[in-house]
Amino acid sequence: MTYNKKIQQVRSFLVNLQNEIVHAIEIVDKNNFLNDSWQRQEGGGGTTCILENGKIFERAGVSFSHVKGAKLPRSATQLRPELENRQWEALGVSLVFHPHNPFVPTVHMNVRFFIASKAEKEDIWWFGGGIDLTPYYPFKEDVIHFHQTLKNTLTPFGSELYQTFKNQCDDYFFLKHRNEPRGVGGIFYDDFSEKDFEFSFKLTQAVGKNLLNAYLPIVQKRKDTNFTVQQKDFQLYRRSRYVEFNLLQDRGTLFGIQSKGRVESILMSMPPLVKWSYDWSPQKNSPESDLYENFLIKKDWV
Repeated sequence: MTYNKKIQQVRSFLVNLQNEIVHAIEIVDKNNFLNDSWQRQEGGGGTTCILENGKIFERAGVSFSHVKGAKLPRSATQLRPELENRQWEALGVSLVFHPHNPFVPTVHMNVRFFIASKAEKEDIWWFGGGIDLTPYYPFKEDVIHFHQTLKNTLTPFGSELYQTFKNQCDDYFFLKHRNEPRGVGGIFYDDFSEKDFEFSFKLTQAVGKNLLNAYLPIVQKRKDTNFTVQQKDFQLYRRSRYVEFNLLQDRGTLFGIQSKGRVESILMSMPPLVKWSYDWSPQKNSPESDLYENFLIKKDWV
C-alpha cells in the first residue's frame, strides 16, 4: 500500500471518529462544542472541538490533528536513530472529558498513526493509542465494566493483547515522583505494527470506536449523584495529579511542544479548575482513603 493511501485511510477514519464522539457527547450534555480549526506553520493542521461549563462536563475536548514535517524533534529520534532525516506525518484523535460531578470519572483517549518516509527506503509506520479512567469516588462495578469493555474490544485481535496493553497502561500512567498511579488504568500501546497495516489499523479502529461503550454507561449512572463541597474539593485536589503527569511525563505533550505544535490544542487536556493542598492525606476509613487503598493500586479488574 502506498504512503498516501495509508494516510488517507487513517485520516478519513479519524475525522469520522471525532465527529461521532462529539455528536454523542452533545446529545448527552445538551450543549454544543466549539469547533476551532487551525493550521500549523511547519505543515498540517487540525480541528479542536471544545465544550466548557456544560451540564455534565466542566471541560470536554476532542482534537483531531494531522501534522507533518521534514525533520523529527529529538524526542522522537533519540531512541529511534533510523527516523533521522525522514519526512514524517502524524495523525491522531485525542480527547479528555473532565466532569463537574466528582462521582463521574475523568476519561482520556488517544489513537494515532505515524509514518516516516525517505526516498528509496521502506516507510516506517506504526499505530499507538489507549484509553484510561481516572475516578475520584470510584465504584468497583464501574471499573470492572470499563476494563471488561476494553478486553472485549481487543480479544478478537489476540487473547494476550488486553493484558499486555493493560500492563503497559499501568506502567505508563504512573506518577514516579508521587509513587502512585494516575487512575485505574485501561489500555495503552505504542509502536504497534503487528502483522500488517490492515491488522494494526483495524485494532486501532476498534479501540477508538469503543470509547463511548466503555465510558458513557458510567456517566449515565453517576451524573445525577448528589455531592458536597468537600467532595468537589477532593476532585480538584486529585486533578492536580492529572496536571503533574501531563506536564512532567507525558510523551505526547513533549512531542507536541518540541515539534512546534499548537499549544492550545496540546494543553486542551488540562482540567479547567484544579488545586494543590500542602501535605494533604485522607482520613482513615474515609471514601477518599478508599480511592487510595483499593483503586490506586495495580490490580487485575477482569
